[in-house]
Amino acid sequence: MAADTSQSVVKAADDGVGNDSAVRGRSRWTDSGNTGNTRNTVGLRRALATHWYAWAMVAPVVLVLGVIIGWPLVRGIYLSLTDANERNVARDIGARHIDATYEFIGLDNYTAVLGDPVFLQRLVWTVVWTVACVSITFVLGLTLANMLNRQFKGRAAYRMALILPWAVPGFVSVFAWRFLFNRDNGILNKVLDGGGIAAVPWLDDPTWAKFSVIAVNVWLGIPFMMVALLGGLQSIPGELYEAAEMDGASAWQRFRHITLPGLRAVSMTVILLSTIWTFNMFPVIFLLTRGGPGDSTEILVTQAFREAFITSPRDFAVSATWGVLILLLLMIFALVYRRSLRKQGEVW
Repeated sequence: MAADTSQSVVKAADDGVGNDSAVRGRSRWTDSGNTGNTRNTVGLRRALATHWYAWAMVAPVVLVLGVIIGWPLVRGIYLSLTDANERNVARDIGARHIDATYEFIGLDNYTAVLGDPVFLQRLVWTVVWTVACVSITFVLGLTLANMLNRQFKGRAAYRMALILPWAVPGFVSVFAWRFLFNRDNGILNKVLDGGGIAAVPWLDDPTWAKFSVIAVNVWLGIPFMMVALLGGLQSIPGELYEAAEMDGASAWQRFRHITLPGLRAVSMTVILLSTIWTFNMFPVIFLLTRGGPGDSTEILVTQAFREAFITSPRDFAVSATWGVLILLLLMIFALVYRRSLRKQGEVW
């Protein structure tokens, strides 16, 4: 009995110690949690008190972007989930106001667009158009940047001449090229006719029309690519080239092992920006060919415009669906591009 009693006392004492430890552990965890929350709150208040001027300067920009970009984006996503068109949206006819009657239909528009062969056709040509324009622009921009990075007489004049297409408004440039491509009175065909070559249907044949829009977009994109890459070239230390030349490296070896690695960060950025701009390059396609002949040069963004403003009845819901799909495609591309850069050790 004495032994049992002593064991019970010891067990009770152990339980008491265990319970006390658990209580102290919970108290310590609670205290640390409260301390962490308090530190976060104090840190946030301190950041706001220290950088209030920066927040005040950024706030109007955030507000404007929210109004200009945020609201249309949310509205577009909502419309893509409805059957809105010009016959059932709210409108005013004289003094009479007609309320909207369109309904929420979920993902039916996405199912219809993705199941339509037209979407695949537009997507394939958009990808071909983007890859061709960006790759040709990059190669030509890099070539011109290397040429202008050297010392020669009249370099400033050449730089100004090559940047000129960037200074001219885009729609003016496109209309000028439209005049040059005119089959009957265009300067290009006049030159060909003088050499005994038959007139080329630049904008009347599907193949030539695709070549024409790519050429115009490359002409418009070269100045930006050249200026950006020229800045990257000028940031590469000249001592690297001198050391490589003293070691007997050829011009190609210097370009491959010094120039290209030195331009990697700039190249990744300009390629990303050029891809996004070209993917959504509405003015060149619409002003030069109107998507024609037929629909051979229609890209995704011009198709969205056609659904909203040209087809009858104008289908706002389907147009919004095309717009949302374009946004998703570009977001997927940006994420994949970012992951590939991180694998190469680039921070972006």
